[in-house]
Amino acid sequence: MRTNEWKSDEPHSAENWGRSNGTVLGGMVIVLSILLASCTTVRQGTVGVKQRFGKLDDRIITAGLVGVNPFSTRVIKVPIRTVNREVDLALPSKEGLNVQCEISILYRIMPEKVPQIIGTIGPDYEQAVIVSVFRSAAADICARYYAKDMHSAQRSVIEAEIATYMNSVLSERGMVIENVLMKSIKLPAGLAKAIEDKLEAEQRAQQMEFILQRERSEAQRRVIEAEGIRDAQLVLTEGLNENIIRYQSIEAFKQLAASPNAKVIITNGETPFLIQNEQP
Repeated sequence: MRTNEWKSDEPHSAENWGRSNGTVLGGMVIVLSILLASCTTVRQGTVGVKQRFGKLDDRIITAGLVGVNPFSTRVIKVPIRTVNREVDLALPSKEGLNVQCEISILYRIMPEKVPQIIGTIGPDYEQAVIVSVFRSAAADICARYYAKDMHSAQRSVIEAEIATYMNSVLSERGMVIENVLMKSIKLPAGLAKAIEDKLEAEQRAQQMEFILQRERSEAQRRVIEAEGIRDAQLVLTEGLNENIIRYQSIEAFKQLAASPNAKVIITNGETPFLIQNEQP
């Protein structure tokens, strides 16, 4: 009977052991979850600020692993590297046209100003402040220029003026505008055609000017060449006299006399006239 009683208690012991292990595993999972929730990572190029019960800590958390109380504290992370924000915007021009533009805003946040930015503006500072200031600055500055200026060398001037204006407003709040880039500009169809026609006309005018300049250079070259020929003939004419001509005749007689070929020479003693016998 003792053996039977022992066997009847064995299933109850295994069941209790399984329940005990399940409880332990459940507790370990809960503890592990709490530990994971108590840690967060601040990545390179980012800083963090702790917010405990809604109150911000003035200390800045740099890159690394951070331990927090998940029930009372959270870490707000803000990038301090250069951020590219693209905005599609219809900009007014001086003549009253709307020019559709795709613009990139390159900005960064000063690390020491992060608690102030989060406290006064909030995590959505980009849309709330940077984009809003950009829209106002871009509309105000572009309205001083013609639409064609946004498509020419004046574009860099417009970009610089927008960036300067934005920095004057945002730098004190800890936001630095590094550059404003007007990447894509779509002019109204009629204006685009007019600009293309004007550019083509300018190209044709430049080509014609080049042809005229080339012809002028060629004419000048011919004048200089003619003057050189004239001067050479004058020098030759001035240098000829009877003695030189007589000397040249004597030299010609010498060369004819030295030739072995048969020939007839008619002369008055001063200038020879040669009659060459033709070979049959």
